[in-house]
Amino acid sequence: MLPSERIGIAAHMHVLLRRKTGRVTDTQWMADNAEYAREIVRIARLSAKEDGHTELIEWADKLELAMAPQAEQAALAGRSVSVTPSLGKLLASVGSPAPDNGLIGQASRYVRGLR
Repeated sequence: MLPSERIGIAAHMHVLLRRKTGRVTDTQWMADNAEYAREIVRIARLSAKEDGHTELIEWADKLELAMAPQAEQAALAGRSVSVTPSLGKLLASVGSPAPDNGLIGQASRYVRGLR
């Protein structure tokens, strides 16, 4: 699913939650962070169950479906990116060259720079 589609679903969910429950959410973070999106889905379903807002269930399902593949990718990417820079720093401290697998450069690629 395209990022713009995830943002669209997140924006719709944001508007529904704001109107139905008064809850304010972060649309961009919802579209980017699978853990935050899961929590929003949980809140939406709970609210739908308690207050009878059936439209929230429909959009919670859409958001969950949109974020499912991203959650798996984030888990894999998070492990490799967080481990690799530490390995590079450790090897640099003992004088050994860091392995050139491309992940160390990617981890710091956008720090203080434009994308």
